[in-house]
Amino acid sequence: MVEFTDLPLPENPRLAQNLTHFARALRRAGLPIGPAQVLDAIRAVEAAGFSRREDFFWTLHACFVRKPEQRDVFGQVFRLYWRDPQFLEKMMEMLMPMVRGVNEAPDPKPAERRAAQALLDEPDMPPPPVEQEESEELIEIDATLTFSADEKLRHTDFEQMTTAELAEARRAIARLELPVQPIASRRTRPAVSGHLPDWRATMRDAMRSGDLRKLHLRERRQRWPNLVALCDISGSMSGYSRMLLHFLHAAANQKGAGWAQVHAFTFGTRLTNITRHLRHRDVDAALAATAAEARDWEGGTRIGASLHTFNRDWSRRVLGQGAVVLLITDGLDREEPAQLLREAERLRLSSRKLIWLNPLLRFDGFAPRARGVRALLPHVDSFRSAHSIASLEELSKALTRPEDAGIQRRMMGMMSDR
Repeated sequence: MVEFTDLPLPENPRLAQNLTHFARALRRAGLPIGPAQVLDAIRAVEAAGFSRREDFFWTLHACFVRKPEQRDVFGQVFRLYWRDPQFLEKMMEMLMPMVRGVNEAPDPKPAERRAAQALLDEPDMPPPPVEQEESEELIEIDATLTFSADEKLRHTDFEQMTTAELAEARRAIARLELPVQPIASRRTRPAVSGHLPDWRATMRDAMRSGDLRKLHLRERRQRWPNLVALCDISGSMSGYSRMLLHFLHAAANQKGAGWAQVHAFTFGTRLTNITRHLRHRDVDAALAATAAEARDWEGGTRIGASLHTFNRDWSRRVLGQGAVVLLITDGLDREEPAQLLREAERLRLSSRKLIWLNPLLRFDGFAPRARGVRALLPHVDSFRSAHSIASLEELSKALTRPEDAGIQRRMMGMMSDR
């Protein structure tokens, strides 16, 4: 909730311009706001006036907020935009990296960083068009070998992105969809064009009419599998894990995605269940709760021990109904590979399909030399990269095509040659 302090509003606020810029900041922060809401806000503020700051807040809140998860973002943008002339310096403090322990600022709230980026990220306005005389020669530009900014962003490594590119990548990831193939169940249902005879309904109809007139048919029901993600948050994976958690949050909150349930776990030195945190509709609040829950962030890596904990405590709860498992790790385990080999085999037997996402595949010269990679590789169905937006888009192939193995077979061939 926003605290209403006695801060004076500008003497000459230029109502239409200020409210328009405020609406643009809300739109960049993720709220779906169009020109109609801006016009409604201008009329509402003109009617309500500026007598009380609290009335001003709730007037704009009524015009711009449509869902409960949008309240935090609106409140933070309002506090920053209408606060005082030094709000720019305070936003810069939130976005600038600081040395831990010296003049350390308090951690921003879940929606505060997004609000600061929305207010500071003013796009450059295009210059006004220049009227050309009829005698001027039309200049044509050949764009055959040029590439769009979106295409470049899709193939840029997450570790190589700037702050602005990371923000754009998060928005692109939020729009990604994970396709899912339904599973044919043993249970059946009546169907006009089914392939299975329904003898019970057929005989019941014959007894009722006294004659066998029609053969009733049935078809198999379809059910949707679970999606289970095990994400490595160790030091070597931290940069990619943050982006992949955005990806898992989008999958967990996607309407009509088809997955029965989405379960997510993080592991470094221990296993942490973050499923309930990712169900929060606001991505900043979800990731802040995840960071508070997972205390082993950027620590060591114990893949074998973490998989053992998952197989012992969680596999029977979440891997039923033919679940698809995403194992997100670079495979750099510090312990002996015997336990990892045993637990990976058990995980594969418990799941419908095991897909390994490894950011190290971004290197052309990657080879399965690490002991953890060699222990995991024989027990996965598909081995794919996870270092860019394009690589996450390619994940749909592994989900929709049962025969798609990524580069798993090529890696197995390299292991057999050694």
